[in-house]
Amino acid sequence: MAYSLKNLQMMLKDIYYERDRIRGVEKTFMWFVEEVGELANAIKSRDHELMVSEFADVLAWFLSLANILNIDVENAFLSKYDHKCPRCGNSPCTCPMR
Repeated sequence: MAYSLKNLQMMLKDIYYERDRIRGVEKTFMWFVEEVGELANAIKSRDHELMVSEFADVLAWFLSLANILNIDVENAFLSKYDHKCPRCGNSPCTCPMR
């Protein structure tokens, strides 16, 4: 079965919304940041299996945070990045490298 970002966000809402709502934005955000730190450590370690797991955790907490803030991540993403760079308007991007 193919999933869209919207489907994944709704799946997490079904599973975790009430817990996340009670936890609140600030604490949920702190969990998200902690998972980003764990992803950074996994990337440094070059442990592929650990990176896969941490990417999943980061996405889950990111989508949970969006749910309690009532943000449709798929719509937000497409409104900014729909087949083009938001800075230069090109695909592929022609912005100077940072």
